Amino acid sequence: MKINQSIKNFALVFITLDLCLVIYALVFNTPIWLLNTQVAFISSLFITIASFLSYRKNIQGRLSKLDLSKKQNGEDRDKIDEIDDPYDLYTEYEEIPESELTTQKIKEIITDEKSKVKKNSFKNTIFSATGFLSIYRVLGYVILVFGFFALNNNKLFHPIAFIVGLGIVPIGVLFSKLLDKR
Repeated sequence: MKINQSIKNFALVFITLDLCLVIYALVFNTPIWLLNTQVAFISSLFITIASFLSYRKNIQGRLSKLDLSKKQNGEDRDKIDEIDDPYDLYTEYEEIPESELTTQKIKEIITDEKSKVKKNSFKNTIFSATGFLSIYRVLGYVILVFGFFALNNNKLFHPIAFIVGLGIVPIGVLFSKLLDKR
């Protein structure tokens, strides 16, 4: 199995940043500082990877169920439109002349559009529930909270070091994306 180059870059960035953090903690700070940064880093990395995997699985599942062959609103849409806008949210509609717009007609249009938004937002929430309720993601948050309380209850918690450890993941993602653009 060949590993994608972007995954290699992603892993290399995180290993390098964590190694720099470990060296900095050992040289300039205490082992308690190192422990705080590593607990925060490992748990936030686990949460990020679990989120990525669960949302990827969610998207792949939705794409496998998507029927691009059906026509929406009786119009022929090209494949690019179907991919970019599968729910036909950005289709241009005919403008209604102002002379035909009555107060009742405006209220009817607004009510119709609100019902579409509510229906789609509820539908999207249900479909994306597997992404934010992934067992791995929940486990990552449990590890983060457990690590925080374990450090705090043993009087080992150092807030600055913990925040630095949490900040490594977003910084690593930013660096890995910069490497991908080259």
